[in-house]
Amino acid sequence: MLDMVTTFLQSEIQDPYKIYETMLSDNPVYWDNENKLWAIYSYESCKAILSNSFAHIPAINPNNKDGLNEYALMMTSQFVRLSNGIQHELAREAAVLLLDKMNTTPTNEEAERLLQNRDDKDEIDWVNSICKKLPVLVVLKSFGFNDIDCDFIADRIEQFVKIMLPNKTSEQVNAINEVSKEIYLITEKHLMSTNIYKSVIKTLSEKYKTETDKIVSLCVSNLIGLSAIQGYDANRGLLSNSLLQILNHRNCLSQDVTNKEYLLKSVIETLRFDSPVHNTRRVAVDNIILNDVVIKNGEAIFIVLAAANRDTKKFANPNIFDISRTNNNEHLTFGIGGHRCPANNFSVNLATGTLYYFFERFKKFKLLDNNIQYEPTINVRLPKRILISLS
Repeated sequence: MLDMVTTFLQSEIQDPYKIYETMLSDNPVYWDNENKLWAIYSYESCKAILSNSFAHIPAINPNNKDGLNEYALMMTSQFVRLSNGIQHELAREAAVLLLDKMNTTPTNEEAERLLQNRDDKDEIDWVNSICKKLPVLVVLKSFGFNDIDCDFIADRIEQFVKIMLPNKTSEQVNAINEVSKEIYLITEKHLMSTNIYKSVIKTLSEKYKTETDKIVSLCVSNLIGLSAIQGYDANRGLLSNSLLQILNHRNCLSQDVTNKEYLLKSVIETLRFDSPVHNTRRVAVDNIILNDVVIKNGEAIFIVLAAANRDTKKFANPNIFDISRTNNNEHLTFGIGGHRCPANNFSVNLATGTLYYFFERFKKFKLLDNNIQYEPTINVRLPKRILISLS
């Protein structure tokens, strides 16, 4: 039955929000016996799980079941997105300190370079020409990588980000192993040759009484996580979905699309209304009581963030795209607490700046195909392509 669907491929569901609406009404905390997990839909319950110290990030590659090489394995063991406890505290501080050292590169230079490389001067695939490349390049440039290294990583990022999948095919593992060593060594060389990162390494090493080489490895891993995975994965979806919402609503809202404040509010509302991240997972490491239900130690938890962002108990008229709603920024797309995405502000500003550049640069910006197809993924809703005309 439709109201019992919990996990599904985004490519197979035209409107997942209909499912979420049913589950919010009938089963806000639901035991899925087939998949052996708790599916959480309400805002209050999702927030409770995200902030619960007994709800941990599950291991995506226990005992290296995938057969990753030493570089890929080292990175996945240190990514802030995948760590718990003291390791997460250290990884998060490393990510925050690294972000503090960024010298944010304007999007217009990289955007113009990508536009010059397109074959058709009047039409463009927003996803493949811009969203898959621009955020990665901007993030890498903001961390000071040179053009050659930026292009090398950007050209291989699509195969590398499969490192985050909980279940990988042998072909995906081979592709990850093929590029992970080179990406790691490029990043390590850059970090060690740049004076601005030495203070980060020294600070962390002294604070956590940890050997310098381990801190270097941690910083390299999270610099890759921030620049490559964050740049490609989350920002791609945010840029895609924000553009769709702006193009679909600009006439009825009668707004100037070159107004930065309007674009910023639209990006924030997109994070609530049409989140690129639909769900995340946790595992209980002790019994958790939620809504008079006991989630037992060891049980899997499926947190449906996109449903929580449409909860009527939290957001007025949640199925309406409304940039003037006063609490839109309370969405759960970036998470909360210790596992809140450390690059959340950067992602919002990057999307806003990119959209501003394109709407300022092109006076006619039209969506050519309303039939948007999505990638066959479970946790993120990413358009495969968005055809637009520019003039």
